Amino acid sequence: MEAVNRKLIRPSLNEIKEQITPPRRAPQQKKPVPPDQTNAENFYYVKQMQAKTAMVFVLRDGETLHGVIEWYDKCCLKVNRTEGPNILLYKPSIKYMYKEG
Repeated sequence: MEAVNRKLIRPSLNEIKEQITPPRRAPQQKKPVPPDQTNAENFYYVKQMQAKTAMVFVLRDGETLHGVIEWYDKCCLKVNRTEGPNILLYKPSIKYMYKEG
C-alpha cells in the first residue's frame, strides 16, 4: 500500500474561540426596578370583604377595634362594627391588623 500525502485541515484559532465564547454583548443593565404596586394589598382586602372576615385592627396609639371591612380606597378602610358605630379608619393610623379568631 502506497502512503498518500494528506493535508490535515484544522479550523483557525479564531473560529474555535468564537464557538467556545459567545460574542460579547453590551453590558447588561441592573435588574429592572420592581413595580410600585403589586396589588397584594388590594387582593387581601377584597378577599376579606367577600368572606366578611372578622378582623382586629390595632391602631398606632394602641387602641384595638373589631369589625368587618365593608370597603376600602387608597387611604382608608370602612369598618362595620357590632359593638359600636361603623368607622372610617385612615390607613396610616393602623399599626397592624389580623383575622379575629
